[in-house]
Amino acid sequence: MGKGRWVWLLLALCATSVRPLRPVLVVVDPGHGGKDPGASGRHTKEKYITLGVALKLAELLRRDPHFRVVLTRDSDVFVELSRRADTANKLHADLFLSIHCNANPKKEAHGSETYALGEHKTTENLSVVMRENSAILLEEGYQHTYEGFDPNSEEAYIIFSLVQHAYLRQSLRLARRIEDALVEVTQRPSRGVKQAGFLVLWRTSMPAVLCEIGFITHPQEEQYLASENGQQRIAQALYQALRAYVASGQE
Repeated sequence: MGKGRWVWLLLALCATSVRPLRPVLVVVDPGHGGKDPGASGRHTKEKYITLGVALKLAELLRRDPHFRVVLTRDSDVFVELSRRADTANKLHADLFLSIHCNANPKKEAHGSETYALGEHKTTENLSVVMRENSAILLEEGYQHTYEGFDPNSEEAYIIFSLVQHAYLRQSLRLARRIEDALVEVTQRPSRGVKQAGFLVLWRTSMPAVLCEIGFITHPQEEQYLASENGQQRIAQALYQALRAYVASGQE
């Protein structure tokens, strides 16, 4: 076989072995909605901010051929926490991102923080997760759905010290990417990557994080979160974080 024939054969083998990767499916979950307003600021409610950011993020992802995106809600409707995770699982999603706004009686608290599933390490983390998990109280038959879990009982969260999420390492890496991107794009402080027992992450079977994009109870930050420019910048940061995570081969 001549040299040219060998070169042709090698090129043919390379062409058949390299196939385009399928787009990464991201389920974006705008927190709260409908009869569950989430946290409240002076001028707006969490459910409106999370939806605004999620819609803008979804638009960025749809423009990118490397991604597919599904929203757990695209309007002001109530969606049970269990159904949010079930949506991601049934679609065999690659990544799950739940978007929320933080709240604190101390008006000076501000900045973003991103959580993976795990045991809370501080009282402050516990208060955040208890507030978000209390949404199940609006669901019919929540005692059965969540196996008797009481979101207002500190003792109930002991269960999460026994839960080992199969995708914890990947989730923490994604959370780190998100916090880094939010600081870079929005020029606001990061409160770090954390772990806590969020029910919306509990049943996911893929890398999954919950991002508290800022404090709705901080007057200046609420204004930023509610603005078109602020929401677009946050969406851009989340998109950049997802791109960086996937490009690193850690999906």
